[in-house]
Amino acid sequence: MKRTEPALLKDILEKAFTQAGESDNFLRQRAAYLWIEVVGSGVNRYTTRRFVSGDKLHVYISSASLKNELSFHRDSIAKRLNELVGKDVISEVIIH
Repeated sequence: MKRTEPALLKDILEKAFTQAGESDNFLRQRAAYLWIEVVGSGVNRYTTRRFVSGDKLHVYISSASLKNELSFHRDSIAKRLNELVGKDVISEVIIH
């Protein structure tokens, strides 16, 4: 039996998703998960729902004033999410 060096679970999962052709979808879902890290817990408190459809991240915000403020920062949020996942997988953030 051939012995191999231990591998990180992250590396194993990325390899499996790449082989299955789902690496971009995995990264999009990871970007949705990283929403909290980008906007912070204060903004996340008003986030009621978020999901990815295609290459767009849809975010539902319960505060009208916060929704308006975030609409001005959509491009920078998308850019930051893409930086965190390491690839341009989110083209637009849509605030509802």
